[in-house]
Amino acid sequence: MGNSSAHSPQGPAARQTAMAELVLAEGSATAAELAERFGVSLMTIHRDLDELERQGIVRKFRGGVTAQPSGVFESNVQYRLKTMRPQKAALAAHAMRHIEPGMAVLLDDSTTVLEMARRLRLGEITPLTVVTNFLEAINLLAGQRGIHLMALGGDYDPLHASFLGVSCVEAVEQLRVDVGFLSTSGVHGGYAYHQEQHIVSVKRAMLDAAARTVLLVDHTKLSRVALHRVAPLSRFDLLLVDDGASPEALRDLDEHEVRHEVCATDPKERASL
Repeated sequence: MGNSSAHSPQGPAARQTAMAELVLAEGSATAAELAERFGVSLMTIHRDLDELERQGIVRKFRGGVTAQPSGVFESNVQYRLKTMRPQKAALAAHAMRHIEPGMAVLLDDSTTVLEMARRLRLGEITPLTVVTNFLEAINLLAGQRGIHLMALGGDYDPLHASFLGVSCVEAVEQLRVDVGFLSTSGVHGGYAYHQEQHIVSVKRAMLDAAARTVLLVDHTKLSRVALHRVAPLSRFDLLLVDDGASPEALRDLDEHEVRHEVCATDPKERASL
């Protein structure tokens, strides 16, 4: 990383913010690299990392820190926005085929489904009612002509940039939409998984509120589990995955009789990253 301590922010809060941005951009870093980068002692770095871990932004491992997900830790939304972008774009483009003018559609708080909001913003499919708890999607679609936007309230969670909790679940339970689009952290053995219980409860309510449901997962989520089962894959009418999926992972879907479609990724988008 090189030593640029002369330019490092002063004060723990500013340093921790800069450190979080660096780890989110690069995915992971060692404590020694961070100490050199910010011109402070290893003891100070570990205190900073303890605070960032307490906030849920990163997780520590022996000798370093990472923003990447684990079975019990979902990555910060800013990190997830940067990852697998061509694959998410391919999934979203394919999913748009399931939306028709006049529908009420539900979008969860995943960065995968957020790509659909980017396309809906173009206004090519209207009129529509769009229901979401994701602040990123709300900001994209607010004020768009032809879109009736319903924002689901609840407790704001800054790490996910979404509204969650009991009041969000209760708001979802009052609705019935034509189609819901969701994503999860892992898919394996006929089940969808997620790391965090308060996210799981909202996704389950969304499943119940939609007449049809589509699950969007990039290929890195196949054959991966997390702490909580969200639902059997049989609860979804369709699973969409990008063309990076391995034959073994697709065979697992076949063995569990999961209806799925493979979405072609634009090779130009892959090459541009």
